[in-house]
Amino acid sequence: MPYSSFTVSQIKEDFGITIREDFCFVPKDIPLVAPSVKLLAVLEDLPWAIAVGTEKARSEVIINPVLLEVRRQLAKQVSVFSGEEMNVDAASGLNGVCDFVISRSPEQLVLEAPIIVLVEAKKADLKIGLPQCMAEMLAAQRFNQNKGKALDRIFGVVTSGTQWRLMQLEGQIIDVDLQDYGLDPLDRLLGMLVWMAATA
Repeated sequence: MPYSSFTVSQIKEDFGITIREDFCFVPKDIPLVAPSVKLLAVLEDLPWAIAVGTEKARSEVIINPVLLEVRRQLAKQVSVFSGEEMNVDAASGLNGVCDFVISRSPEQLVLEAPIIVLVEAKKADLKIGLPQCMAEMLAAQRFNQNKGKALDRIFGVVTSGTQWRLMQLEGQIIDVDLQDYGLDPLDRLLGMLVWMAATA
């Protein structure tokens, strides 16, 4: 069963997960991160991506450039993968393709542990992406454990490109911040994403 087949109820029942809603785990005083000229130039095509409206257009023009900016801000000490297959435990349904994966490794040829952030792209309704991203976070938790690089926290993001919803997995608890963060102000969004990638 691929990640996209899960429901929130299945996540809770199959994996013994407790979900806390409307839990803001990102500190209020994180530093803002100014976008580079390179990112701002790419985002000039934002109206095109919104007009086309497909998940692919939003991934290419908004989401991937933002995540690559996070990598640049962290001096390329993290890697960003797009469309990566992550088959961790097929018997439990933890298999399939992840839209975006950020790993705390500078290597780009092969996905290495520890995985720190999973990003799921959706065209509009972010809610439908939550269980899929939750399943990917659980798979990343197992992936890291299997590689001997377990982390206390793994972060997840469901995004349309213009709206970003954040989650964290800590032990058997998934916290969901029900506030959607916009692409504007960009320095605030980048600050949160850089904090997540550097904190996990």
